[in-house]
Amino acid sequence: MSQTVTDFEVHDIRFPTSEQLDGSDAMNPDPDYSAAYVVLSTVPVDGAHGTDIEGHGFCFTIGRGNEVMAAAIEALRPYVVGRPVPRTAADLAALHRELTHDSQLRWLGPEKGVMHMAAGAVVNAAWDLAAKQAGRPVWQFLAEMTPEELVSLVDFRYLTDALTPDEALAILRAAEPGRAERAERLRAEGYPAYTTSPGWLGYTDDKLVRLAKEAVVDGFTQIKLKVGGNLGDDVRRLALAREAVGPDIRIAVDANQRWDVADAVKWMTALAPYDPHWIEEPTSPDDILGHAAVRAGQPVKVATGEHVANRVVFKQLLQAGAVDFVQIDAARVAGVNENLAILLLAAKYGVPVCPHAGGVGLCELVQHLSMFDYVAVSGSWENRVIEYVDHLHEHFADPTVIESGRYAAPSSPGFSARMLPESIAAHRYPEGPVWQARRTTEEDDR
Repeated sequence: MSQTVTDFEVHDIRFPTSEQLDGSDAMNPDPDYSAAYVVLSTVPVDGAHGTDIEGHGFCFTIGRGNEVMAAAIEALRPYVVGRPVPRTAADLAALHRELTHDSQLRWLGPEKGVMHMAAGAVVNAAWDLAAKQAGRPVWQFLAEMTPEELVSLVDFRYLTDALTPDEALAILRAAEPGRAERAERLRAEGYPAYTTSPGWLGYTDDKLVRLAKEAVVDGFTQIKLKVGGNLGDDVRRLALAREAVGPDIRIAVDANQRWDVADAVKWMTALAPYDPHWIEEPTSPDDILGHAAVRAGQPVKVATGEHVANRVVFKQLLQAGAVDFVQIDAARVAGVNENLAILLLAAKYGVPVCPHAGGVGLCELVQHLSMFDYVAVSGSWENRVIEYVDHLHEHFADPTVIESGRYAAPSSPGFSARMLPESIAAHRYPEGPVWQARRTTEEDDR
């Protein structure tokens, strides 16, 4: 059946999470979790009969600037509208390369920042569309591709000093024999998760302790706390959390890029007696040598990646031995294709991938990438966990499901990215009723 993309809608969607300090950390004290959201519409052509299918994708932001992100996505309309619906690895590879190789748009990065993220939103929407056409969730759609098809999806430019196509093919072929068994185990057991929900920096001590205890009851074996505001406060909060969960639960900490290298070393040396599992984003995401110095200068393992701009920076972090955990983000780089490159790099260097998912819709997306990694790339979930936060899932048609501290494998076709129409209407900025009501309240308070 022949189909074409007939429309391309972009929405500025924002949720007022700053009201409850959900998502608060040392660098981002009052985020309003937001999505620059794109919908690709389709209809059959050439007299064919079939069902109209939409592709959904988005970029995550934290409020102001979401309109800039939406404008960047809108600039990509000509690359999609009027063209055949992508169905195959070849189609999805061609779209990814066209969006990321356009010389004039690439100049705005190159391959980083707002324009690169916009390309990722459109690429992810195309994957959502293609997987729906195939009747598969994205993780399964990917995991059923041949090693050759998967390698064809990757842009190896700038990577071959660390990972060649032949090496990538060897990694994928080595994992191929156990794919079916791992897929069945994934469906039966789910994928390990950890929760950040107890640890937002704006929460009171009592709320932190209560939520940490609840996380253990809910089956999580790892939680995460935000740090970096005040050292004395961080020592107190980490001590309270450790007492609340006991010695056997992992507690990761996250500085959200707050420190210089010397500060990170000093801070983590002070927190080390409470056995933090990792320190996340201790310094600038662009500072490869800085991460290596932090890793060498104190006893806690280092994780980063949610703000890493592209596959090239991930390559260098791995080459420099700067990280113990790679943290991909489904909406930061240029979509599924580039994240596949990063998964292959991490597999080459033997570094576990523990994705970032603190934001609206990020849990829904990134679960597919980790599950695909388990089935078809690394073949392991040892020392691997996906972040989970427990808010805003109600706005999605196929929300993340957590059972006993594990992500249940999605079974619905697509990327789990479709936001409910009523949620889009209510939270569209600035005209949605949620934001109109907030503006009225602010005017009354003045």
